[in-house]
Amino acid sequence: MKVTVERAELLKSLGHVHRVVERRNTIPILANVLVKADRGKLSLKATDLDLEVTDSIAAEVSPGGSTTVPAHMFYEIVRKLPEGSQIVLEGSGDRAVLSLRAGRSRFTLQTLPESDFPDLAAGEMSHSFKLPAADLKRLIDKTQFAISTEETRYYLNGIYLHTAGTAKSGMLRAVATDGHRLAQVELPLPQGAAGDMPGIIVPRKTVGEVQRLVETGEGDVTVELSAGKIRFTIGNVVLTSKLIDGTFPDYARVIPVNNDKSLVVDKKDFEAAVDRVSTVSSERGRAVKLSITGGRLVLSVTNPDSGSATEEIEVEYDADPLDIGFNSRYLLDIAAQIEGEVAVLKLADPGSPTLIQDKDAKGALYVLMPMRV
Repeated sequence: MKVTVERAELLKSLGHVHRVVERRNTIPILANVLVKADRGKLSLKATDLDLEVTDSIAAEVSPGGSTTVPAHMFYEIVRKLPEGSQIVLEGSGDRAVLSLRAGRSRFTLQTLPESDFPDLAAGEMSHSFKLPAADLKRLIDKTQFAISTEETRYYLNGIYLHTAGTAKSGMLRAVATDGHRLAQVELPLPQGAAGDMPGIIVPRKTVGEVQRLVETGEGDVTVELSAGKIRFTIGNVVLTSKLIDGTFPDYARVIPVNNDKSLVVDKKDFEAAVDRVSTVSSERGRAVKLSITGGRLVLSVTNPDSGSATEEIEVEYDADPLDIGFNSRYLLDIAAQIEGEVAVLKLADPGSPTLIQDKDAKGALYVLMPMRV
């Protein structure tokens, strides 16, 4: 095998695939990336047995061939080579090494045979649809923060993607919750996405990788899925992942519908005030108290170890006075998702969940459980 390739192209491609590889591996082959050269194309593939990413770039190939090399080391070598370098990769079947040349630099990497490399065979995909990368990015960006990290409730360790609404006005909805807060975002059902599409839970690691791939928000993404797997195709990159095998809870039960007290705040002022007063909160507590009367909101934090803080901001509120506490970090996470200048908090009482939305609600809503303060 002999391949000549541009450093910038190879680095970008390796950037897409090497992150999937876990740094600690009990199975040696899983630490490697599969390198395949054939007909003017170099393909790279990496997997952790739950998630697989492949990418391909143009290259001069003569002759073709394939092997596997340590993923992170390969990436670091290419990253440290000078910009504009032409990289030559050479390997021969009888020696278990791949040589890499660029300018005056020479590297020899130990290889493992391609035959050992696992294939995350996707099988038949029952549903397929396309949507703009910007839409997928929005679905992920606005829900990802609420994914649970608690391994015991594994079915909450991802984003629940499903269809909602009616046959005439169907929606593609993404929901994430960790039991303390919930994020729900929806957009009109993309073309090709049928109403009978199964509800699926996309794992946290997969969500993170897809988020990086759609960072620029350009182009379209093809999404294919079956009962057990999902595949995203973005340009030349194909990401295939297993789904979380579990039942997502009936989240609609926790979304309050009768919260009659409406608090309207300037998003930036509110976010900055919460951030300032929470500076004195303890790592464990993080509680911030909201005291609302008339057109005034007083935010306060008391930490027996370090002191206290209060700040007052003007708001729109015409219900009975109310004192309620929230985790300040959770409040800031949700405030960061509000796209407009004004946020609306719909409250009931100090012990009930609060609904938070953009004043010009753009298909997104957030639910936050209160804290005792």
